Amino acid sequence: MAEWGRGEARGPAGWGQSAGAVEDVLDVENKRMADSLASKVTRLKSLALDIDKDAEEQNQYLDGMDSDFLSVTGLLSGSVKRFSGMARSGKDNRKLLCSVSAGLILVFFILYYLVSRAGT
Repeated sequence: MAEWGRGEARGPAGWGQSAGAVEDVLDVENKRMADSLASKVTRLKSLALDIDKDAEEQNQYLDGMDSDFLSVTGLLSGSVKRFSGMARSGKDNRKLLCSVSAGLILVFFILYYLVSRAGT
């Protein structure tokens, strides 16, 4: 008879109790998943803010490089104009120009040799 009493507990009244328990379990699981989702959203938001900050810093750096390149371009164009004017001015300046160019090339190769030796 003890078994018969257990069987009656699983009847329609028992189903109501188990449905309530399932709802409680589902509610707890839902809250746990919502908390997990909230923490993931918070992490994604912080990552997005870090990416935005990094992009701003890189844009500022590139803007600074742009102005530096513009100043170097102006300096080089002025040097090329002076160099061209000196090359066109006369025969004596051409000899000086050739010797200076040869000397600069020689200095470049010497520096290249010294740097390559220091690297090894």
